[in-house]
Amino acid sequence: MPWNRRHLLTLEELSREELDQIHTTATGFKKILNRSVKKVPALRGKTIVNLFLEPSTRTRMAFDMAAKRLSADVISLDAKSSSTTKGESLRDTAQTIAALQADMIVVRHSAPGSPLYLSKILDIPVINAGDGSHEHPTQGLLDTFTMRERIGDLKGRRVVILGDILFSRVARSNIQALRTLGADVTVVGPSTLVPPYFEALGVTVSHNLRKALADAEVVMLLRIQHERQNAGMFPSIGEYTSMFGLNQQRAAWLHPDAIIMHPGPINRGVEIDSELADGHRSVILDQVTNGIAVRMAVLYLCSGGQPEYVTVTG
Repeated sequence: MPWNRRHLLTLEELSREELDQIHTTATGFKKILNRSVKKVPALRGKTIVNLFLEPSTRTRMAFDMAAKRLSADVISLDAKSSSTTKGESLRDTAQTIAALQADMIVVRHSAPGSPLYLSKILDIPVINAGDGSHEHPTQGLLDTFTMRERIGDLKGRRVVILGDILFSRVARSNIQALRTLGADVTVVGPSTLVPPYFEALGVTVSHNLRKALADAEVVMLLRIQHERQNAGMFPSIGEYTSMFGLNQQRAAWLHPDAIIMHPGPINRGVEIDSELADGHRSVILDQVTNGIAVRMAVLYLCSGGQPEYVTVTG
């Protein structure tokens, strides 16, 4: 089926077919990334603006590289270099970018719903690169792409997301994509960070780490989102690690072929030991690499492209 969406705001609204289409397109672009010449002219002449009003390393660099691999012109703005430091509103900043003839805006903002808001007032595609604790769609896409690449079809597969679920936009996007793809998802962590109402999203809520990890085929670690918490959600970092940190002993509870994931940044020795983060089960760096291909697919499709082009060029 043809791709008809101009924006990528949330994974909640995407069908199984649309997730498949993005992943298939990303597969084609990943082949291009493995060539000696890692560029295609798919978006030549287009200008993409990365408006990142929250800190970012992986997402911002991956969007920047993805756009350049598609031969687009890229302009990156952060909070310090934009007029938001002078009191300019998000609306005025975004409308200025559009008036400067940008063809697409990729936005990261602390306010949930900000990309949706921009999509209603701008005539150019808007891509959500993370909005508060709401969603992080391209992270969910690259994570599920990595899972499918490693373990195949996700229908019925046991996936555990461990850590700060309450404040994590990554958790929400992964839950949406994984449920659409048919995975069996469990979220686990302290009761203050994994409230029971997450069951409404179709996942199992657990506070028993051993039970949750038993025979899991994928475990995704999440850092504690201190910047989004107004009060301490547990007594201390040491206590969190002693109860919910993933170490070698606890990794033995996983399925023998399980993979270990983390969206980054990693707090080594807190949510995961270094030997596991760097070990043979870890696909953390694969996630980073796949993030370029997946974001190439999103930029390309939301710019009006269709997968047939990727099939030919890949």
